[in-house]
Amino acid sequence: MLVETTCRLKVTAKESKGRIEDLREQIRGHDELYYRHANPEISDRAYDRLKNRLSELEKNQSQLDLFDEKPPSEKSLGNGTEDLSPSQTIGDDRLTAFESYRHIVPMLSLDNTYAKEEFLQFDQRLGKLFDLESLSYVVEPKIDGVAISLTYEKGVLVRAVTRGNGVEGDVVTQNILHIKALPERIKGSSAIPELIEIRGEIFMSYKEFLRINKDREAAEENLYANPRNLAAGTVKLLDPKEARNRNLGIVLYGLGASKPKGLFTRQSDFHDAILDWNLPTVENRWLVESAEDAWSAIEKLDLLRHKYEYPTDGAVIKLDSLAMQVEAGATSKAPRWAIAYKFETEQQETILEDIQTQVGRTGTVTPVAHLKPVVVAGSTVARATLHNADELARKDLRIGDTIVVEKAGEIIPQVVKAILEKRPLDAVPYSFPTKCPECDTELLRAEGEAAWRCPSRDCPAQIRGRIQYYASRNCMDIENLGEAVIQQLVERELVRDVADLYDLGRDDFLQLEGFAEKSADNLLEALEASKKQELWRLVCGLGIKHVGATAAKDLAREIGSLEALSKASEADLTAIDGVGDIMADSIRAYFADDSNSNRIPRFQEQGLNLECILTTFGADARLSGQTFVLTGTLDMLTREEAGEKIEALGGRVSSSVSKKTSYVVAGPGAGSKLVKAEKLKVTVLDELAFLKMMED
Repeated sequence: MLVETTCRLKVTAKESKGRIEDLREQIRGHDELYYRHANPEISDRAYDRLKNRLSELEKNQSQLDLFDEKPPSEKSLGNGTEDLSPSQTIGDDRLTAFESYRHIVPMLSLDNTYAKEEFLQFDQRLGKLFDLESLSYVVEPKIDGVAISLTYEKGVLVRAVTRGNGVEGDVVTQNILHIKALPERIKGSSAIPELIEIRGEIFMSYKEFLRINKDREAAEENLYANPRNLAAGTVKLLDPKEARNRNLGIVLYGLGASKPKGLFTRQSDFHDAILDWNLPTVENRWLVESAEDAWSAIEKLDLLRHKYEYPTDGAVIKLDSLAMQVEAGATSKAPRWAIAYKFETEQQETILEDIQTQVGRTGTVTPVAHLKPVVVAGSTVARATLHNADELARKDLRIGDTIVVEKAGEIIPQVVKAILEKRPLDAVPYSFPTKCPECDTELLRAEGEAAWRCPSRDCPAQIRGRIQYYASRNCMDIENLGEAVIQQLVERELVRDVADLYDLGRDDFLQLEGFAEKSADNLLEALEASKKQELWRLVCGLGIKHVGATAAKDLAREIGSLEALSKASEADLTAIDGVGDIMADSIRAYFADDSNSNRIPRFQEQGLNLECILTTFGADARLSGQTFVLTGTLDMLTREEAGEKIEALGGRVSSSVSKKTSYVVAGPGAGSKLVKAEKLKVTVLDELAFLKMMED
């Protein structure tokens, strides 16, 4: 009997070791995608399940004394964290392109829980440790962004470092200096340490996320799945100018090293200092005296968080006493004095009724899921992008499947997975087309790219897409030239290029369905009016990759004409504030194509405005030659409205402060731009003073 038991134990141990190695490999792969590529394949909940399962198996194996090495929990955290099991590490976001820097105090992660019972067990463990029936906690939002550590010396920001592997991270100071709310110098009545590491989270606001994705959709570029991925990618951009074009945000809440020690005794004291120093921090936090009060705060946060500008995925609960934090200690990956309670992402089941492909204006072929309509997070979802062929194959989605849908970052509908046990018997794997669904051209995929593209410039879908973009409100703003009209013009081969629009006559429009003499004349008038549009609108309408409305304005203003832009060198382009190497390369590649450069003389013959003419308004042109920078939050105007007022009076809006800046308009939350303006002695206006200037 004893021998039989021993044999059974050995078999179980061997199988367990195989499962452990398999899980370790899976988790390391997911860590690589999440931390280094900002492109996770599974949800946070699924990832946590994998890690928990691995921990259980390792614990059982350790009890069987099957480890030849020390258990991972007994190893100290050091640079060799890659030797530890992934159950005992926090991942690693470091990239070889960045300089690494060692944190003075290790920057750990947090243990997660999804259940109230597990949170209460966390409180009970601490209560037992300190022999107290109730403990004081601070409860704050858990922001879904990128962890960052800022080092201030004598109140001056000297370094920004990512979490990395917890011991050392990447120096990304150049990419976060553009964050509007982040001051380069801290001031206040609270004592400022000689040196302090302040921890927090970099995020991408919902508004900015949607703006960037809208621009990428118009440019036929892959969309970002959620704000966190976009924030992570922006922090690690190699070109700071590119990072500047994306408006990152930041919240600060955590304390690392502080010299001299002892300036703070409680977590809540440190939060008060952050506010006094005018640093951006969480919108709500609760100081509570028990676990039950903490749970009430968590429930309040779950109701409030949907109003925040940044994505939150949970609540962080920390011991308030810093002395108790030290006594509680930490494991190799997480403090024992804090825990994150994760909110569940709302998911719904529905039927995948069809998979169709659509061709964009640059030829990208995108699969789209057509769903049986279902309400998710307050809105009806009937379609969801499937991104590309690889993503579709990885999830093995089939027409007729019952699928799980959620809103990634609570914004974009996303198909999570198919429920295999509900799969119809006749469901077959989806075959991605090898030819363009519009023109039957063989699809191509460039090395290193996920997207399949139609290479034919004569593809009807691409022609329609280019004209729709050109005529859109953000570009040439041609009234009455909608999708249905463009569809007919392309089908009848009346238009193959945007320049062809200006060769159309009244008779061409009268042959279209729904057109009478009046509607034809209206469209002709709209086309004639578009010839007088500002140069930046034409530049934007050309659809040059990476060039949106803001960049088009800068290019038009600084270069002066379409002809000059077509001949501009890389040095000419990158000298313009906000234009980086990637955008410059894209512009030069665009005009190197004869089909694009040859369009310029056609535009000239057709009478389009190809030069940047500074608008003058007589007495109202008083802002001509003056440059404004907008920073912080404006209460009575949006940034766009303020910019329009400035430009209407001949002024210019810039994204960065320099010696050429005339005025900085600063609202609450103004950060490094305000500091730089004061350093350069640039005139600073609050919103009321700015409005008075506009109306006086």
